[in-house]
Amino acid sequence: MNPSFVLAGPTGAVLGHGVRAGFAEIAAATAALRSGTPIVVGALPFDLDAAAALYEPETVEFTDTLPDWAPGPAPAVLDRQTLPPRAVHRERVAEAIRRLRDPQDPIDKVVLARALRLTADSPWEVRSVLRRLADADPAATVYLADLSPAGGMHTGTALVGASPELLVAREGEAVICQPFAGSAPRSADPTVDAANAAALAASAKNRREHQLVVDMLREALDPLCLDLRVAEEPQLHGTDALWHLSTPVVGRLREKHTTAIDLAVALHPTPAVGGVPAGRAAALIGELEGDRGFYAGAVGWCDSSGDGRWVVSIRCAVLSADRYTALASAGGGIVAESDPDDEVDETTTKFKTILTGLGAT
Repeated sequence: MNPSFVLAGPTGAVLGHGVRAGFAEIAAATAALRSGTPIVVGALPFDLDAAAALYEPETVEFTDTLPDWAPGPAPAVLDRQTLPPRAVHRERVAEAIRRLRDPQDPIDKVVLARALRLTADSPWEVRSVLRRLADADPAATVYLADLSPAGGMHTGTALVGASPELLVAREGEAVICQPFAGSAPRSADPTVDAANAAALAASAKNRREHQLVVDMLREALDPLCLDLRVAEEPQLHGTDALWHLSTPVVGRLREKHTTAIDLAVALHPTPAVGGVPAGRAAALIGELEGDRGFYAGAVGWCDSSGDGRWVVSIRCAVLSADRYTALASAGGGIVAESDPDDEVDETTTKFKTILTGLGAT
């Protein structure tokens, strides 16, 4: 039987089956946890005012690794449609850069995304998608969330992906984050790959973009944490498709009643998927890009003790209720120094991860 929820990576795996009770409102989910519901799993949308897809599963299992599901043959893709077309997305990026360079419009960074709709000749099988994603990048966190609790057009659909980015984890009093921002493509040529990594580490544009994310995280966590420790320099982190800059952040909770969901809501959206300042960037995203749904939200779990783990829902696709259609999304951080063509190329590279999982490379 297919699971309704999966969050699996190097730190272990959580698998849920079925939906015992669904919560389209975050407040309802947190109230259920306070009332004794053992665990809530699911997905938060990019816009936290929209319906969430949180639920108590019928059963839940904590294991060391993702089950050894054998990836079956992927369906053949009959149609691919880029939304919007490449030229239109390039113009949206160029418009964002113009806004960022306007001294009268105080925006430091905005993340713009585009989508790719795939139609297949047979349904995608979620366990095979997850297995291919995990095999391609064992360091990533693969995830699956039934979006039905959000209702409406989300009924029967599922979010599936492989995130490199930990939004937040709570383990007792410990709080752990690892934000990502700034990227460069991987290469099969070791010399080129190493050069790409070195160029990323030295890139003033990417380091500035990354620092905006780290500064926001520090600001959001400072009221919630004691002994907040932020690495002085970003680290290079490699995925199957990209090099990223990342910075480990650890702290200790000021108040024990602050749960993993509370932390996720306080941190979302980080500038890695939204922008700086958050409200102005979100407005620009809505104007230029439209509704993101569950792309660039968060997927995770929280138990009744407050512990939990949430990853940023990137490198992902929403599978239709009949599993014949996949809507993948990919975005890139834009600052005043950005180049529109480079930004379009970056989203193309970022599609590689989910296309691998779908067997559609």
